[in-house]
Amino acid sequence: MSLRSRRVVAAGYGGPENLRVDDVEVPDPGPGQARVSVRSAGVNPADVKSYRNDGDPSRLPLPLGYEAAGVVTGVGPGASASVGDEVIVFRASGAYAGDLVVDDTTLTRKPPALGWPEAGGLMLAGATATHTLVATGVAAGDTVLVHGASGGVGLAAVQLAGLRGARVVATASARQHALLRELGAEPVEYGAGLADRVRAIAPDGIDAAVDLVGTDEAMDVSLELVADRARIATIANFARGPREGVRLLGGGPGADPGNDIRDAARADLAALAGAGTLRVMVSATYPLAEAAEAHRQIATGHTTGKLVLLP
Repeated sequence: MSLRSRRVVAAGYGGPENLRVDDVEVPDPGPGQARVSVRSAGVNPADVKSYRNDGDPSRLPLPLGYEAAGVVTGVGPGASASVGDEVIVFRASGAYAGDLVVDDTTLTRKPPALGWPEAGGLMLAGATATHTLVATGVAAGDTVLVHGASGGVGLAAVQLAGLRGARVVATASARQHALLRELGAEPVEYGAGLADRVRAIAPDGIDAAVDLVGTDEAMDVSLELVADRARIATIANFARGPREGVRLLGGGPGADPGNDIRDAARADLAALAGAGTLRVMVSATYPLAEAAEAHRQIATGHTTGKLVLLP
């Protein structure tokens, strides 16, 4: 039977002041679907971008959130999940919710050792990071430059590149350097002279670069240090990326969404996180009612790791 639950929506386009919590009816799961009681939902820059610019008014109120973790409370005919399963949901639509109904193809079993906040914040960043490394061909023996290494995607990319056997040079503010060293990277501070600082610690050169911040500095330094532009990828600079001939990844105009790569990564990401080999750094958690505050924080661009909502 259907039930009532809460979900966060954008009631208008613009800033976080447009977010509200609605009371909604959650339908029964249909064929191949499962209903999940959400324990955590990851907050991502893409969530903010989804309502930041004016869009189609008919889409309002716009449900937010692409990833969650929780417990299966109902299944439809033919679903592969069972009631009581602890699962990670990716990609979801409207994951900022107390309960949601999803296709069972979006579900990955949550490892018992993985906490709920970490499970809710694992997949989008982890899958995006995987896509950047696959697209740039990062492999054992490579030296890869990761711009924006202290964010959710950056911390995942640093660790996953290291697991591939690559040497990682990571840009971040000085206060993040201890964490990056702990994760096996060699940190450098961004700002004037970045290319020279990278050369100083990697005199044999940089094989690939991953731009997770979208700044001109990240693009300029990547172009200066990486000989093969096919081994430079950006998930954020869709203004210059097409002109410079680098790989555009994600949801931007003309970008490769990498759906097959990202979907295929889910089981491995869950296994790595469950074993503690891949650490999900959750810097803060918020209740659903404070989703707007979480969006204000992530919009600063200075969040370390992940922000997570806890319904």
